[in-house]
Amino acid sequence: MTLMEDARKGLITPEIRSVAEVEGIDADLVRSCVAKGLVTIPKNIKGKSRAFGIGKYMSVKVNANIGTSRDFVNINDEVDKAKAAVEYGADTIMDLSTGGDLDLIRARIMDAVDVPIGTVPIYQAAASHKTVVDMTSDDMFNAVRKHAEDGVDFVTIHSGVNYNALERLKKGDRITNVVSRGGSFTIAWMIHNEQENPFYSEYDYLVEIAKEYDLTISLGDGMRPGCIHDASDAPKFMEFITLGELVSKARESDVQTFVEGPGHVPLNEVELSVKAMKELCHGAPLYLLGPLVTDIAPGYDHITGAIGGTLAGMYGADFLCMTTPAEHLALPTVDDIREGAIVTNIAAHAADLTREGQKEKARELDDRMAHARAELDWETQYEVAIDTEKARNIRESRNTGTDACSMCGELCAMKIVKSALEESRQKEN
Repeated sequence: MTLMEDARKGLITPEIRSVAEVEGIDADLVRSCVAKGLVTIPKNIKGKSRAFGIGKYMSVKVNANIGTSRDFVNINDEVDKAKAAVEYGADTIMDLSTGGDLDLIRARIMDAVDVPIGTVPIYQAAASHKTVVDMTSDDMFNAVRKHAEDGVDFVTIHSGVNYNALERLKKGDRITNVVSRGGSFTIAWMIHNEQENPFYSEYDYLVEIAKEYDLTISLGDGMRPGCIHDASDAPKFMEFITLGELVSKARESDVQTFVEGPGHVPLNEVELSVKAMKELCHGAPLYLLGPLVTDIAPGYDHITGAIGGTLAGMYGADFLCMTTPAEHLALPTVDDIREGAIVTNIAAHAADLTREGQKEKARELDDRMAHARAELDWETQYEVAIDTEKARNIRESRNTGTDACSMCGELCAMKIVKSALEESRQKEN
């Protein structure tokens, strides 16, 4: 049976119990949300990953994309990136490799970490052909089954890219058209072969494979906007509607899903995007790629994504795909991955401070930091900090020898007021 099927029968499985303990939430509430599809715990029956809960009442989770390109194939680098991402706070890893021995790369990454692993099987379906339009529908489904058999916990499938979405793309005025790699493969294949997307037309078969392995389907946003101009347009909303229908179909077969979303979105449209996707997709966990809130910050898109991700998390997004300083520019390095993971974790925690089921737990950490600052307790500050190493290095490289920081030294506001209040109490006594 799948985890959703167990949950619907009232069973509190080890995975559900583990998630409840980590999140500080009643186990039966987690079970109820899994049964309804409001919480997803991606865990293939053939995999070895830890259980992570994504969705309602859960803390906001962070994903790190890694993987080779056809220009740069170094398996050891990708393994190092996976380890660094997890060390600095990523809850899941997606292997997006397109170059080299894809089976070996995936296996090495899965061996290196114990968090849920996601992939995009259409990349492998296309890999053995000269062009992406030459792959067959069998290639696509065989790749899904291969990844499931290997123990991958979730797969991104662009089933919402269908003829309806394509027609709206043709009639629209987008600048960047399609920026999703899997979405572009699918559209090119549909146009060249004059056929509907197999992952849409044969979606029931996809669900059948997923059920066999308890594989979570991440319904990909092939029509996500790739620039601010393209945000909140017809192709994007057409895909939302379709994804909602596909979520319902998967739930009928006790298969877990979550839904991917944009993309590039101006701040004033983030709430609209999140709430529309949540409504149209029946409360399914929402996985956002950013959203990036401006197009003009190459080299800093880990920050533009974190700004959008914080706001999105406050409005109900459940899962943030981190961006790195290399976004739009190059294949990220280990340092880029580290920086992206840290910044996105800051965004996730900032969102948790506002979320039902998490804000009390999240605020305990902030209160602990506040007390440590008031007491000039540096070791506790380092311990609570999202990036302990950086906090320690900055202070200790510029330490003037006082117990305050070198910005104020003996003129530290908290130190002065603490002394003044103690004097006042002594006079009163």
